[in-house]
Amino acid sequence: MKPTVLVTQALPPTCEKTLDERFDAHRLYRAEDRDALIERLAPSVTAIAGGKVPATLMEKLPNLKMISNFGVGYDSVDTEAARQRGIAVTNTPDVLNDAMAEITIGLMIALSRRLISADAYVRAGKWPSAAYPLQTELRGKTVGIIGLGRIGKEIAARCLAMKMRVVYFGRHRQNHQPYVYYDNLVDMARDVDWLVAITPGGKSTERLVSKEVLEALGPKGSLCNMARGSVVDEAALVEALQNGTIAGAALDVFENEPRVPEVLTGMENVVLSPHQGSATNETRSAMGDLIIANLDAFFAGEPLLTRVV
Repeated sequence: MKPTVLVTQALPPTCEKTLDERFDAHRLYRAEDRDALIERLAPSVTAIAGGKVPATLMEKLPNLKMISNFGVGYDSVDTEAARQRGIAVTNTPDVLNDAMAEITIGLMIALSRRLISADAYVRAGKWPSAAYPLQTELRGKTVGIIGLGRIGKEIAARCLAMKMRVVYFGRHRQNHQPYVYYDNLVDMARDVDWLVAITPGGKSTERLVSKEVLEALGPKGSLCNMARGSVVDEAALVEALQNGTIAGAALDVFENEPRVPEVLTGMENVVLSPHQGSATNETRSAMGDLIIANLDAFFAGEPLLTRVV
């Protein structure tokens, strides 16, 4: 018999197809009566594919031993509950680094050159009447990266290619990195032109980019948030954008997404993206492959490829 796997969210088509081929896969996210499905499958479910796994779901699955999370971030999984129950958790790192770094630079360029407004300017037929206002380059600017992990390093490399100066903030100085390290985020914000947040979500980073940090960034500084909406004090950010405390923001994530503060949608000094950092065909397919690879390893009794718990 095929092992029973509970699928908690929609996954790439190739991943969904392979799940059906190799496992007895059941889609919780499609169930009309989720509780009834969980009750029926509870004794047989040993693994989950996808995220959004709270402690309450784990409690209902007494034989659950492994969660193959979809995404490098795994804050939608209660990892402490998993640890206490001896449930392994994996994620999908590395395969999305390039996609995340690409869109980060893209959003930064879009904001600095006001590409969204420029496109609207041309479409509205305004160009024959007057030239579009001058904008700002990335070249020569200093970018402060909040979270110099795998993705942060790829962003840093691309910023160097844009002829920017790179510094970073994190819990610890990293050996063998050529960038200046800050142990105080306010100090770094005061010294940079751009802040790029790419740190994990969760309680430890909640509202890390605070009102004080935004004030330190200043009226010529811009923020790019590629982390989680929770990492930025969104109310303070809205106020800072309205008051000219900072120059602008490029945002791929939001505190209550997919709901975005309406006030942000009317601002020309903001670029908004619907949390599509890793949303490319190539990357999502690779993430799905890693979901399957971790499940295969688990059921074969082999070491998990990307275990985080």
